[in-house]
Amino acid sequence: MAKKSKVASYRANRAPDTKRVMRKGWDPLDTMEDKREGYIRHVQPRSPGQKVLMEAIEKDNLVFSIGPAGTGKTYLAIAAAVAAFEKGQVDRIILSRPAVEAGEKIGYLPGDLEDKMAPYLRPLYDALNDRMGLKRLKQCIDSGEIEIAPIGYMRGRTLNNAFVVIDEAQNCTYGQIKMVVSRLGWNSTMVVTGDPDQSDLLDGISGLKDMSDRLEEVEGIVVQRLHEGDIVRHPLVAKMLEVI
Repeated sequence: MAKKSKVASYRANRAPDTKRVMRKGWDPLDTMEDKREGYIRHVQPRSPGQKVLMEAIEKDNLVFSIGPAGTGKTYLAIAAAVAAFEKGQVDRIILSRPAVEAGEKIGYLPGDLEDKMAPYLRPLYDALNDRMGLKRLKQCIDSGEIEIAPIGYMRGRTLNNAFVVIDEAQNCTYGQIKMVVSRLGWNSTMVVTGDPDQSDLLDGISGLKDMSDRLEEVEGIVVQRLHEGDIVRHPLVAKMLEVI
């Protein structure tokens, strides 16, 4: 599928049971500071692996970004999504991740489904705020141009004219990833990010490694594997991941 440099405004029909994540009850946006002052207009790769990843996202429609924590998987994907949206290459941004607790039980959260999902989606809000600023982010969420939703909301949909980021995919089963990647529609880009070594599912349930291995040989799909040398957090993160 060739990407268009400019597309006409288009709003794909959503599945009848699909709801946009509404900001009710506890709202992560209400607790965030606007990071627009620290905004960097053009994101630059900080390692060879990041450079290859950014180039793949630019030219391919389905990219798997696989690697350890701190390699910029999510941030680079969201930065590319915002850039494509601002240039008019897509009409909307769709961000999704599974609601899986990271090795601890946090009990029952108050509120409806949207309220319960908000803490799991906070990292996506953070990255969007960093790229767009809080005011612009709120406007785009209110208009539906940016949708942040759990994996379950993707079933039955065809995601046309969109930039889709599936984050923390190591916490998806094989069936979930199969369902998600098959949502890809016309003039859309999808980036699937995750670290198979940090799955919070029971052993053998995560489908990220198996799916990426199978699709790696498919023409038009890129699996970019990042390594410790691509970590851009504190240098101790890379050293720790070598021994733990």
